Amino acid sequence: MLNKIPAILSPELMKTLMEMGHGDEITFGDANFPVMAHANRVVRADGLLIPDLLKAVMEFLPLDHYNDWQYALCDTVGDDPTPSVWSQYDSIIKAVDPGAVVKYVERFDFYDLARRSHTTVLTGETALYGNIVLRKGVVVI
Repeated sequence: MLNKIPAILSPELMKTLMEMGHGDEITFGDANFPVMAHANRVVRADGLLIPDLLKAVMEFLPLDHYNDWQYALCDTVGDDPTPSVWSQYDSIIKAVDPGAVVKYVERFDFYDLARRSHTTVLTGETALYGNIVLRKGVVVI
């Protein structure tokens, strides 16, 4: 244990965030995410919800403003409704980074994006379309 590190962040997830460089992406997959087919490296966060993880991660992770988007969501298919969890994600991210821009990505393109991510965190999130990708920016000291 360390001071000021939220208990929800496992040592493996903190190590992952530290290892990521500028432009690397991290995917947070919901409980339905087909992780084994769409991930290079997996960190398990079973039972944890993505909004809770985002609150903790955003304390440490700057987003990439050298890119035209800072986070991506898996777009809905057909007449599926807009997930309410998206507004939670937006509020959490914008509280830390008001200029953050979202990109909505078609489902199979999202899987390709996730496959290229540095790491996929598999969570217990049950919201449909709960997947999100964050793009790491530059740490300014």
